[in-house]
Amino acid sequence: MNATLSSQRILVRSAVAVVSAVSACAALAAPAAAAVPDVPGPAGYATSAVVGGLSGGPLDCAQLKCVALTFDDGPGEHTDELLDTLAGYDAQATFYVLGSKVAGNTGTLQRMVEEGHEIGNHSWDHADLATLSAGAVEKDMERTNEAIREATGTEPVTMRPPYGSLDDTARSAIDQPMVLWDVDTLDWQSRDADAVTDVTLDETAPGSVVLYHDIHESTVEAVPEVLKGLHRQGYHFVTVDELFADTMKPGDLYTDARL
Repeated sequence: MNATLSSQRILVRSAVAVVSAVSACAALAAPAAAAVPDVPGPAGYATSAVVGGLSGGPLDCAQLKCVALTFDDGPGEHTDELLDTLAGYDAQATFYVLGSKVAGNTGTLQRMVEEGHEIGNHSWDHADLATLSAGAVEKDMERTNEAIREATGTEPVTMRPPYGSLDDTARSAIDQPMVLWDVDTLDWQSRDADAVTDVTLDETAPGSVVLYHDIHESTVEAVPEVLKGLHRQGYHFVTVDELFADTMKPGDLYTDARL
């Protein structure tokens, strides 16, 4: 990405390490998880539907291999096709949407919520928040949150800054957990489905947050092979909120939940 993002990754390294250490300790202390049986998904795909004997219960990502697939800058013309693919594999994802695109895509956002996906705030129109005043950042966040609330009836839990760009002023003005990523597929650059798939399968680890952009057709074309490949590696597909299991705090910055 750019130099700003690189500096941000350095700034959050210690904070993420603390989160990871706490999660690791919890995993060591927790009792062994019950076996998770596989059941066929809508397209004959094996999905984990029973955890601890409770059908439809939440996955315990401290015990299982979980990954959060995240999609930025939409909704776009390819987002509904992406939702079809995710539904066929019974996979959940997180969509960081632009507020300016909400009004023309309310049906798509409502579908995201109905199918168990998470919607996050990605600013109104992809402004670099590090260049704005605190007041401007607050207005941008609230305007986008309000658009999502009106369209879906849900409150965005997390936000992602465009370009991964933040400074102290922007951070002080944001009252939501801020989520970056630890696997950057560079899909916006390559526009190559095979390259996107290879990066994902090579770099994903338990607790990873993977960055994509659903505005690119090549990205959406990559997703079926991504899901197949990660499933073969034993991964479960969860939302960002599920991945962190309610441990995130407003105003804090996260890249992943690796153990």
